[in-house]
Amino acid sequence: MTVFRDRLLAGECLIGTFVKTPSPIVAEVLALSALDCLCLDAEHAPFDRLAIDTAIAMARPKPVLVRVPVASSHHILNALDCGATGVVAPHICNAVEAAAFARAAHYGAGGRGYAGSSRAAGYTTRAMADHLERSAARTVTIAQIEDPEAVDDIDAIAAVEGIDTLFVGRADLTVAYGAASQDDPRVIAAVERICAAGLRHGRRVGMFVVRPGDVPFWRDRGASLFLLGSDHTFLLDGAARLIAACQ
Repeated sequence: MTVFRDRLLAGECLIGTFVKTPSPIVAEVLALSALDCLCLDAEHAPFDRLAIDTAIAMARPKPVLVRVPVASSHHILNALDCGATGVVAPHICNAVEAAAFARAAHYGAGGRGYAGSSRAAGYTTRAMADHLERSAARTVTIAQIEDPEAVDDIDAIAAVEGIDTLFVGRADLTVAYGAASQDDPRVIAAVERICAAGLRHGRRVGMFVVRPGDVPFWRDRGASLFLLGSDHTFLLDGAARLIAACQ
């Protein structure tokens, strides 16, 4: 089976969606789709550890990212031990925070704590050396850039070893810049700056986009990971189409 991280680092155009409902059934259903990945939104939706655990279990073998509530070692460890493919860490504002995130997501001195009893380790069926090797090769680290100070420090953040992807938080940037629209020139310039830094430092760039038609524009600027919509938008869009079809 192709490893998601390999596809990401190769610059493939990967399309996923957020999961906002802490239900293993929702994750199971979306895992039947052709989406490249799912992202459980534990930052803005009520996912506790059990909900994350069961959603990941039911989505297998679909790659599942977890956007943790905060970029703490506790939340990062929880997500990865549950078997998450990778972690999206919100509000990474500088290189120090980026380095702490990368360290917490990987095994090593001062990094991720080891447990052989987790799903990630095969519930004790995988030798320590095998698990360490698999984790190093497969764990995806995604630093979310959504604050003006992060944009100002983007080259230093992008230079941090252990960060695979810079993920643009365009909505938060819009609010932080005092803009009325995500299409405000200041926001667009910030996103382009993040994309350029990713290209300079060999990091992939991802982002949430509202309009599918925007994907080619940002692909041309170096982005390759796109999260669009969520289970909520799918339900609402489906209901709207149903009503329209009956009128």
